[in-house]
This record gives sequence, structure tokens and C-alpha cells, in this order.
Amino acid sequence: MQNSNHFLHQGVPNATNKWAMNLLKECAKAIFEKDSVKIHHILWMLNELASPYGDCEQKVAFYFLQALFYKLTESGKRSYKTLVSAAEKWHSFDSARKVILKFQEVSPWTTFGHVASNSAILEAFEGKSQLHIIDISNTYCTQWPTLLESLATRNDDTPHLKLSVVVTDGARVSVMEEIGFRMRKFARLMGVSFEFKAISTFSRLSDLNADKFEVKEDEAVAVNCIGTFRRLEVEERAEFIQMIQSVQPRVLTVVEEEADFSSNKDEFSKCFEECLKFYSMFFDMLEESFGPTSNERLMLERECSRSILKLLACGEDDGESERREKGIQWCNRLLEAFSPASFSEDAIDDVKALLKRYQAGWSLLPASGDASGLYMTWKQEPVVWASAWKL
Repeated sequence: MQNSNHFLHQGVPNATNKWAMNLLKECAKAIFEKDSVKIHHILWMLNELASPYGDCEQKVAFYFLQALFYKLTESGKRSYKTLVSAAEKWHSFDSARKVILKFQEVSPWTTFGHVASNSAILEAFEGKSQLHIIDISNTYCTQWPTLLESLATRNDDTPHLKLSVVVTDGARVSVMEEIGFRMRKFARLMGVSFEFKAISTFSRLSDLNADKFEVKEDEAVAVNCIGTFRRLEVEERAEFIQMIQSVQPRVLTVVEEEADFSSNKDEFSKCFEECLKFYSMFFDMLEESFGPTSNERLMLERECSRSILKLLACGEDDGESERREKGIQWCNRLLEAFSPASFSEDAIDDVKALLKRYQAGWSLLPASGDASGLYMTWKQEPVVWASAWKL
């Protein structure tokens, strides 16, 4: 164990040393090459160093070690179901709301997409009185109160807004009922005529069809997809985009996290490295945004751990796959049915003003080349992509 002791002595005390990433990459490579001696050697080192309660490096090591162990023992699916079941026991509207609101308070990770999407939707709805937003996302409607406020202050007559929210997770149905009650109450306070509908008669996004939305001829339609497409199997995405096209929306807003877990899914080591890069940035952001004893941070980290486990140790499982793609890849798919809609200067100013409310490290990067939309970066690395599309 001479090499191990040397590593333990030399690498860990240096906070800038990405020892977790380096070790985990070596372990993934050894798994790919079926080098059992090297696998066990590195797993031992990771087990000595990892902790779910340590610093960022220790947490990354812990959660990826967990996924690698379950992959090697072929127990990923069973372990994933156990973790999800345990999480659902504590799942409630109040707990989810607390985590989401705290996350939005300390980080623009989600609010960036909300602000960009709302700006594009409001511009598409300008001058229209019968509005219909089809929300296909898992954001618990947190982006809509600010949009309702904007509608209430329009110069023309206050419009009627219908909000159709797609719910695929059966555990969230009761939560959405509570959200619908609160949204109606808030709309009355704003003086906006409002209708709320939760669409929950199916369990897979790929089973969704346009008839479920009950779009009327006089309605101006916007389709909002935040973190939506990655929940579809890769081969289902083109057909789903065509389904959205059939609704004839005035605008389609798409927000996705910037990572590619799809095109290299058959090469474990490449997929592993992309997953490791993305979640290392996410854990780093959480560490700098939250306090060290934050319960909300711990819940977000555990949610990440389940995503890591499912991606790396469950294989091609049924259900929502979370196979992310990058902005340029989504653009190539969307161009089959839509044309890019540029964000206005006002929309860009709104996003810049949002980022200034948070700590240093966040910035805005316009897409270039064949991509369209906006990227939010964390320490110069693109992490979230927002875009708007028209027919």
C-alpha cells in the first residue's frame, strides 16, 4: 500500500487538488479495462477518503464511489429503488417548497431559466387576451407568480391565463393540487383571471399527446419545457418535439443543464467523465452557496446522488432516463420543427440583473456558432442553457 499512503499524504491536504476527480477517473478506466486489481486498489483509497459530510471533494468521492460499487455488484436498480422509496416517505409540499425556495435564494441555477423563459413568453403574449401556458417541467410552478405579476400590470386589459401543468410523478399529484390552490389565490390577489389544470393521467412523458391540453382556437399558446427533454429516452425526443409542434405554440421555451450523457452512453468511461465533470461543478456551487450545516443543501446533494446512481449503475432502465444533452445537440433536434427566437435586449438585461443579485462566479454567455440561446456559466463553465423557439 505504499502508493496509497503516498497519495493520502500528498494529495488530500491541498484544497485545490482535484484528487476525487483524478481517482474516480482512474477507477472508471480500470472498470472499463476490467483491471480487477486496480479497481480494488482505488476503491480502497476512495473508501478511506470519502464522506457525505466532508468538503466538496469528499462528497463527490462518496457519491460516485457509491455508484461505482453498485455498478460492480450489479445492484444499482435495487439500490436506486430503495433510495427513491426512502426519499418519498419524507416528500411533502412543505419540504419541497422549502428546498426550492432556499435554492433560489442562494443560487440562480433555476431562476435563470425562469427569468429567461418568462421574458420570451410575455413578449409572445403581447396584445393577446386568451393565454394558455402548457408547463411540462418539474419546477412546482415557482416561475409563474412573477409572470402573473407582469400580466397584472399590462397596459391593456388584463388577460385570462390558463395554466396546464403536466405531472408524471404520482407522488406529486397531491402536491400539485396544493400548488393549484395557492396559484388561484395569488391570481385573485393580482386581479388576473386564472384557470389551473394538472394533467396527470399517465406515468411517462412519451405517452403525452396534444389532446390532453384541450387547446382552444382563440388561445395564444406557450409551451414551457424546463428540464423536460432529458427525461425522455433519446429515441423518443424527436417525436415529442413534433407533438409540441402540433399544438402550434407562439413560443416554445427550453431550459436544460449543459451536459452530454446521451451520445456516449454506450461508452461507460466517457459517460462517467462527463457525469463527473458536471456534478463536480454542481457540488462546488452548492458548497459555495449554502452554509456548511444547511439541511436544504444536504437534500439537494442526496437528490444528485440518486441521479448519479441511476445514470451510472442502473443501465438502460425503464422510465425517466435523465440522459442530458448539450445546447448544440438540443438545437439540432429542435431545428427539425422550430426556428430559434432571439432573446430581446430587455430579456438579456433582466437575466444580467438577476445574476448580479448572487455571489461572484456567475456570468452570462450568448450562444455562438450553430447554437442559439443563452448560457449561464459558473466559474466560466457553461452549466445551464436557455432558449426560445417559434414555428
